[in-house]
Amino acid sequence: MNFKPTVMKKLYLVMAVMFIVTGCSFQKPDYVEYISAPELNRILQNEDIFLVDVHIPKQRHIKGTDLFMPYNEVEKYQDQLPKDKNTAIYLYCEGGPMGNAAARSLYELGYRRLFNLEGGTKSWRKMGLEFE
Repeated sequence: MNFKPTVMKKLYLVMAVMFIVTGCSFQKPDYVEYISAPELNRILQNEDIFLVDVHIPKQRHIKGTDLFMPYNEVEKYQDQLPKDKNTAIYLYCEGGPMGNAAARSLYELGYRRLFNLEGGTKSWRKMGLEFE
């Protein structure tokens, strides 16, 4: 009779771990907001924003990009970032993860208005939007 409860406990443990692991992989970081390609395009048409390409290796930039800064070297580019830490910074890479990594580094430097292009340049290209 002890066999069945032990098997059930293991099954519940495995299910709990799977739930936690799969749930965590879909969570988005809370230090960055996501922006769609059409939304970023609209903002670029109407506002002067600070747009940063963080993808490595270097790629074709979205038209209007202000800075190329490798996602893993953010600290080296501090002198080229806005002095006002409340300035909105829009980030992009090819698919999104490097933008998240750069946003984390910027957040640790005190920047709080961080936006990452959801789907990166892949989504930008899919929408037929311009590159430099």
